[in-house]
Amino acid sequence: MDILGDRHYVELPGETVHELPPLLVHEQPPVRRLGKVVGMAQVMIDKEDLVPGCALDAIAGEAECGRRKMDMALNLVDRYLRIAHHWQWGDDVLEWIRQCEITFESQPNLRPLLRPDVWPHAGRASFVTLLEDKAVPAREGVDLEKAVGLRLTFRRRPQLDVFSDQFLFYLDAALASTAYQTWASLSPAPAGDLPPERFQVNVLKM
Repeated sequence: MDILGDRHYVELPGETVHELPPLLVHEQPPVRRLGKVVGMAQVMIDKEDLVPGCALDAIAGEAECGRRKMDMALNLVDRYLRIAHHWQWGDDVLEWIRQCEITFESQPNLRPLLRPDVWPHAGRASFVTLLEDKAVPAREGVDLEKAVGLRLTFRRRPQLDVFSDQFLFYLDAALASTAYQTWASLSPAPAGDLPPERFQVNVLKM
């Protein structure tokens, strides 16, 4: 195992650059019925009383209260869409890792690098690190580790109405990061990263 600074890289025989399966990413909007999502946000605002005192504000009037609630609804939808984009990227990355496993299994010099555990075991975090090392361009504002953490947490992309407002405003980033770090830390020792100069990764937008 090669050690560079605080990084440990697995040793690959020869000098061949291995071409991995393309990372297929979905570029379409994560939700198809945006109006329905806005409606869910409005229901959440009314149910959780997220605009306190609006009904009692005689000066503001009904129109101003409606504007405040709509602003809050759009804010919630914007935060939900960020989560949805992250989840979709995480789903695409995990599917890419699955395809990489097939590639590794088909090549004798790569096969020993994978442990035959139940997928997706924590050793596969090295593929996420490889994407980061190669600066694979993710969607603007998408953090790969957070994206994978959300996908590990939610098997399917959840609808807005399953989240609390506290999750949308404060907890989503911490939860996703903790999920990823916990998963990655379970890698059995000795664990090593994949040397980025020995692998080629192409990104195809769908």
